[in-house]
Amino acid sequence: MIPSDPQQVKQICFDRINIPHVNQLAIAQKNGAYAFLPTVLQEFESAKIIDEMKISGLRGRGGAGFPTGLKWSFVPRNTGKPTYLLCNADEGEPGTFKDRDIMRFDPHLLIEGMVMAGFALNVRDAYIYVRGEFLHEANVMNEAIREAYAANLLGENILGSGYSMHLTVHRGAGAYICGEETALIESLEGKPGRPRFKPPFPAVEGFYRSPTVVNNVETLASVPAILKHGGAWHAAIGVPNNTGCKIFSVSGHVNNPGNYEVPMGTSLKTLIEEYCGGLQHGTVPKVIIPGGSSTPWLMAEHYDVPLTYDAMAKAGSMLGSGAIIIMDETADVVAFSRRLAHFYAHESCGQCTPCREGTGWIERMMGRIEDGQGSEKDLPVLEQAAKHMAGRTICALADGATAPILSLLQHFPEEVRSRITENRL
Repeated sequence: MIPSDPQQVKQICFDRINIPHVNQLAIAQKNGAYAFLPTVLQEFESAKIIDEMKISGLRGRGGAGFPTGLKWSFVPRNTGKPTYLLCNADEGEPGTFKDRDIMRFDPHLLIEGMVMAGFALNVRDAYIYVRGEFLHEANVMNEAIREAYAANLLGENILGSGYSMHLTVHRGAGAYICGEETALIESLEGKPGRPRFKPPFPAVEGFYRSPTVVNNVETLASVPAILKHGGAWHAAIGVPNNTGCKIFSVSGHVNNPGNYEVPMGTSLKTLIEEYCGGLQHGTVPKVIIPGGSSTPWLMAEHYDVPLTYDAMAKAGSMLGSGAIIIMDETADVVAFSRRLAHFYAHESCGQCTPCREGTGWIERMMGRIEDGQGSEKDLPVLEQAAKHMAGRTICALADGATAPILSLLQHFPEEVRSRITENRL
């Protein structure tokens, strides 16, 4: 049971995750899955659902943090075109591994959330776009969908309500760029996964040029609890403008890496010390990457910062997907940055010249620096190149690619210079 006091709630999406075999429909239903769905389908109207989502204050858990209810309200009605719901399960951000846990351990939570969201948006066809490497997760989702169809929780006339929705899992080809919603749509349409210019935004013109809502796995998995307990209940968890619980994927130099769902506003230090067992070496981190590898680095003085979108922005970074990478004093930040440079160069779709050329150039430059073939004169050139890439492309991949480079040069210039000098001797 979820405590009546909202501030005592510790888990929403992970509430059932440790129950053995809860991926199976019978066990999931014994533990509350789909229990409130008949009420939503029979007693709720679209406007009420969207209002509850607005009241809840739920912000998209995929990285952007855009208010979910507001996003749903942008969808035009009576256009003569179908409305589509797409679940972004690509999860390609380095350091992020939370959505796959929802899919493989509690897939019926995601399905239930998608049916409720689909009902609110009058969606007949919905899709889960799964990262290509997530074969196991895709198989688990497909089996759960099969069970849901057999129980009339999907398909025609769901539970006799008159509402019909069909759900399909689509595996991508393993492209990081397809985590961007318009690139995801292009890929789902059978085209190369490349971002579109915006506007028009997907809510108006998305999948097959029809109104489309794209939400992240964690976002959609939060919907059943919000509608069951009410938007005000969810808004009372966490802190104003950063409500509810959030799953954080913690990796790096911590004793107990993993996924942890905590109320928003929990301090970073509390998460690391009380949930993750502290750092492996020392008492304060050398580097904190709060929202996946594409977010600017924070330092030890930010160890007490609250885990909220606003606090992270004030500190000079972003909460992003909630992928927290902690590095202690043993970390080789130059080698780490070079590895990320390789990743972004490999994952650039090549559509925009600054990203296509710039990511490859940065990778080669970082390789020379790490191998001792660079020069101190390269550092201002590297910095300027990175600054001129950011903000000049259709999507934010170039910004993400330059974030670790600019952070490295800002916070650890002496380590970069030492690497050049030491390897030349």
